[in-house]
Amino acid sequence: MEFDAIILAGGRSSRLGGVPKSRLIVDGATLLERSLRAAGAAGRTVVVGPDPGDLPDGILSCREDPPFAGPAAAIAAGLDALAVDHANRPEAGEPAPFILVLACDMPRSAAAIRTLVDALTNSLAKSPTVTQHGDGRDGVMAVSADGRKQPLLGLYSTAGLQRCAADAACAGSLENASVFALLARLDVREVRVPSGSTDDVDTWDDASALGVSDRNPDLGPGSGPEFRS
Repeated sequence: MEFDAIILAGGRSSRLGGVPKSRLIVDGATLLERSLRAAGAAGRTVVVGPDPGDLPDGILSCREDPPFAGPAAAIAAGLDALAVDHANRPEAGEPAPFILVLACDMPRSAAAIRTLVDALTNSLAKSPTVTQHGDGRDGVMAVSADGRKQPLLGLYSTAGLQRCAADAACAGSLENASVFALLARLDVREVRVPSGSTDDVDTWDDASALGVSDRNPDLGPGSGPEFRS
């Protein structure tokens, strides 16, 4: 199954004292690097947030307008960047039918993505032309083991997501909007994913529980600000 990816990496990290989540370290890699690996099967990937300056070749970068306008605005910016890239590279073929939306602060997201891809692939194999509402024709959204929906970890119809973002932009309701509100018109199936795979880093307590730090221990003392527990 073909898909592109939008990785969200532009929040204020207010509960982390402003330390960018994308640069936090776990197992020797930044959360952004882990997110890029988790989304490695994507045809094209755009990172929405401040340009880190060290993205791998072929990875797009853009910023939501205005900066810190929230994840709904960031998703819209990512969609625009992918559309522009497609227009500039017609040789790349048709846009992927689905888009992975992924917040970069979930260090164990790879297991969830595999589950979502398998679920959507199986659904498409059974009903490639599903049109009845309620069958998840617009994609799949991760649900944690304890039943919490995670809209920033899902595979959504490219066309459907573009329509939602365009309608929200026309209504002037993208900035600081709820992602659930942005996705409300999509027919999305909820999929349980492996335990822990949607755990995210909002606070230093979350970071500690997930083995996340703001410095790389391999680089030794002085490599970054001291970790706050």
